[in-house]
Amino acid sequence: MTTAFLTHTDCLQHINPAGHPEQVARLEYILDRMSASEFDGLMRLDAPLGTDEHILTTHPAAHLNAMKAAVPAQGWTQIDGDTSVSPGSLQAAYRGVGANVKAVDLVMSGEATNAFCATRPPGHHAETQTAMGFCYFGNVVIGARHALDHHGLDRVAIVDFDVHHGNGTQDLVWDDERILFVSSHQMPLYPGTGAANETGGHGNVLNVPLNPNANGIDLRNAFEREILPALEAHKPQMIFISAGFDAHQADPLANLNFTEADFAWATKTLCDFADKHCEGRVVSTLEGGYDLEALAASVAAHVTVLMEQS
Repeated sequence: MTTAFLTHTDCLQHINPAGHPEQVARLEYILDRMSASEFDGLMRLDAPLGTDEHILTTHPAAHLNAMKAAVPAQGWTQIDGDTSVSPGSLQAAYRGVGANVKAVDLVMSGEATNAFCATRPPGHHAETQTAMGFCYFGNVVIGARHALDHHGLDRVAIVDFDVHHGNGTQDLVWDDERILFVSSHQMPLYPGTGAANETGGHGNVLNVPLNPNANGIDLRNAFEREILPALEAHKPQMIFISAGFDAHQADPLANLNFTEADFAWATKTLCDFADKHCEGRVVSTLEGGYDLEALAASVAAHVTVLMEQS
């Protein structure tokens, strides 16, 4: 058994305006770091294109059609102050969708123990009918619904440790009692959602806001006091990770003080839970992380743990 690593060169063709933090170099730094010999054991796969049908499990046709219409022949279409669309953006986004679906298939078939999707644009800010926060589609939710609807699982969980609250994921799963969404994030911070009293339509949302300057000890406390008990209660059959690394102490967009060791600890904790309760099934997907060196080092730490579990 092994760890699948899914990416695609199309994800380098999503080009934001100059100076934008969600830049092509994010993925380039990750791929360069993952070329080291210690990662030779990965099952490396090109992410397939997702389909409209995959997206329509989670977003209405109006949103999908609006995204298609937004693709410019050149330059950019501005969705909001943070979110733009370039000629290659939608193709990249379809790779992100396809990566999650394929990762689920690999893990459910037993071809891989777990998987990491190194794709961009990210997805956890994309609401049901709104692209925002650099995100177009809820990639991880689409993967989770594929596990439920195509592979017959009854319950899954999404754990998001990005520094920003996954408002899109929360919106997409609010009324889906099969999906537990758990988010640790800095508050106050963009997008302004994620208060502890936001609990979902079926008590299936757990938000654990962290104060600015929180560190790895605070992360461990959040897991041990709130996140793991919530997972135990939900009894998921698969764990999805929205793996944002912008809670790193070097990241320019926020004020948490995590290190690579903290991300490795969180990954190991979730993998251990999955080994005990979910037959080891874990699918992780890149979200944020905007200091290039810290991002590459954090992804390396994260994937190393996934490989050790496989």
